[in-house]
Amino acid sequence: MREWIVTNGLGSYSSLTHSGETTSKFHGLLVASLEPPERRWMFVSNVKDRIQIKDCVYPLNSKKCKFVFDFFPSLIYDIDGVCLKKTFFMEYRKNTSIIKYTIDTNNPVVLSHVPVVNSRHFYDMTSPGSASFSQNIVDQGVVVTPSNSNKKLKILLRNSCYLPDGYWEEFFYRKDKERGDSWRDHNFHIGEFQVPLKKSTEYYLVFTIEEELQDNPAHIYDKEMQRKQRLLTQAALPRIFDKLVLSADSFVVQKGSGKSIVAGYHWFSDWGRDTLIALPGITLVTKRFDDARLILENFGRYCKNGLIPNVFSERNSQPAYNTVDASLWYVDRVYQYLKYTNDLKLVDKLWPVMQSIIEQYRNGTDFGIHMDDDFLISHSEGLTWMDVKIGDYFTTPRSKKAVEIQALWYNALRIMSTLSSFIGKNDCYSDLAENVKRSFQNKYDHAYDVIDTKDLSMRPNQIFLVSLDFSMVDRQMQKEIVTEVYKTLVTLFGLRTLSPQDPQYKGTYLGNHNKDIAYHNGTVWPWLMGPFIKAFLKVKDFEPAQRQYAYQNFLQPMLDVYGDSWDGSLYEIFDGDPPYAPQGCITQAWSVAEILRTWVEDIENITPKYESFLLHEIGI
Repeated sequence: MREWIVTNGLGSYSSLTHSGETTSKFHGLLVASLEPPERRWMFVSNVKDRIQIKDCVYPLNSKKCKFVFDFFPSLIYDIDGVCLKKTFFMEYRKNTSIIKYTIDTNNPVVLSHVPVVNSRHFYDMTSPGSASFSQNIVDQGVVVTPSNSNKKLKILLRNSCYLPDGYWEEFFYRKDKERGDSWRDHNFHIGEFQVPLKKSTEYYLVFTIEEELQDNPAHIYDKEMQRKQRLLTQAALPRIFDKLVLSADSFVVQKGSGKSIVAGYHWFSDWGRDTLIALPGITLVTKRFDDARLILENFGRYCKNGLIPNVFSERNSQPAYNTVDASLWYVDRVYQYLKYTNDLKLVDKLWPVMQSIIEQYRNGTDFGIHMDDDFLISHSEGLTWMDVKIGDYFTTPRSKKAVEIQALWYNALRIMSTLSSFIGKNDCYSDLAENVKRSFQNKYDHAYDVIDTKDLSMRPNQIFLVSLDFSMVDRQMQKEIVTEVYKTLVTLFGLRTLSPQDPQYKGTYLGNHNKDIAYHNGTVWPWLMGPFIKAFLKVKDFEPAQRQYAYQNFLQPMLDVYGDSWDGSLYEIFDGDPPYAPQGCITQAWSVAEILRTWVEDIENITPKYESFLLHEIGI
C-alpha cells in the first residue's frame, strides 16, 4: 500500500497511507524532531473523521477515497453528494502539522474530528500506563500535556465545539508485523471536535508543539505553496522534473547552524555516506548551492582522523565513524560542487579536511583503514555501503580491498591533484594516483568484488570503476563491466545487489530468512541506477540516440509504474525478483537524488555550468 509524506526541514514529518490508515508505528500526523534532525517523537498518530449528512453518520476511515498530489498530498471523499478533501502540510521549520478540510455541499452537515495522540520515540511502542495525558481546554482548541515529555501538544480548530474524553485503543501495525518489527501499540483518544456547517467552506485543523502558532493556518498554507514554487523556479528545470525537485526538498534539514540530508523516511537520520551520495541530486542539479555549501562545511567540521561520520544516532545525535567510503565521497562531492559553482574559496577552506582524509588513509586510521604496500586501501569488514550486521555476523563483510573503495581512492587522488593546481597547493597526489592505477590494473585480472580475497561475486560495485570522473580501467574494460552489469543486475527499479545465479541470492526481501541477509544479497536499490546510467552513456560517448535509449529503457518504465498520482518519492529498495515489490523506507534520499541527477545530467545533458571550463583547465 502506497504512503504519502510531508516534511518541515527539521526532520519532522506527517505521513499515512494513501487511504489515510496507520499501518506502521512510524505513521503519524505529527512526528516531531526534538533535536533536528534526530530524536523523532510521536505526538499525533491520526485523526478519525466522521460526517453527518441528515440523519446518517459516515466514518471516513470506512469510506474509499481518491489520493491526489498537487504540491501537497490530499484525500478526496465523495459521500452522499458531499465532496470532502483533506490536504496535509507542515509549517516550514516548525513542529506544526496542519490538515486543510475543503467541503463542497448543498446541505447542512456536521463534521467530527477525534485526534488520536501518543507520546513516544517513534522507534518504541506505548502501553497504557507508560504515559498519561492531561487536558486544558482553551479558546479554539485544547492543550494536551503528556506526562513523559516536556512538550505541550496544542490542537486548534476555529469555530468548533470540543468535547473532552479519554481512553486508550490498541493498534496493530500490519506492515511492521510483516517486517518482523514491533507492531502492537496503544494510542489515546482525547476527545472530539465538532464543526456544524450550513454551506461549502474550508477550515484548518492544527497540531503543534510550538509555544505559539505565529500565523494564520491559511497564510501558512500559502507561504508553503510559495516556498515550493520558488524551489521550482530556482531549479530552472523543465516541468517533467517538478515532482522530483519537490521530493528532493523533503530531505534537506537544518542541523545546528548548518544543513544536512536525512537518509530516508521514515526511520533514518542523517548518514554521511547517504548525504554525500545524494548531494548532487538533492542540491546541485536543483541549484541549491548554499545548502550544498552548508552541508559540506557541516560534515567537514565533524571529520575526525580523516573520517567523515557514518551516521548520527537517532537517540542522542552522536556521530559514529564506521565507514571507509564516506570520506572518499566527500572529496568527490567538493569537486562536483566546484563544477556547478566555481567556488574556489570553499575549496580552499575545505582543503585541510580533504588533505587530512588522504593523509590518514595513506598513513592508517581507525577501523583498519590504511594504504597497503600495493598502494590500495585496505579496511576492516562492514565498512562499505553493504554494511549490515546481524549480531557479530556481517552478511556482506567485504573486508580487505572492496572494488569501489579502490575506485573512489584513485578518483579522490586525481581530484586532489586537480584541485591543488586550482588553489595553488603542492601536488603530492598525482604520482600516488599513478601507483594506485598501476597496482590495481595488475591485480584486477577478473571482475572481483573484493580484490585481495579474489571475491568473484557479481555485484554492482564495479560500476564505480566506470561512473566516477577518473577511472583506472581502460575503455574496453569499462564496456565489459557495463555489459555484464546490464545483463545480470539491471531491473525495472534499479540494480540487484547480487546476481540471481549466485547461491547466496535472495529474490525477496521478506521471506523465510532474516530480511537483513537479503538486504545486500539480491535486493534491488534504485540509487544504483544513477551510476549505472552514467556508466552506460559514458562508454557510448553520451550520444543522443543512446541517451534516448537510456531514458526509454531505464527510467520511463519505472516512472510509468508510479503513475500520475506520484509525489516524487522513491522507495529505498525493491525485491530482486518480479514483480519487484517495494520494501524498506517509503522514500530514500539517494534514490530520489540519483534518479533526478542522472535524468538531468546524463540523459537530458544539462551539465554543470563550469564543468567544461574545469576539464579544459586540466587538459581533458
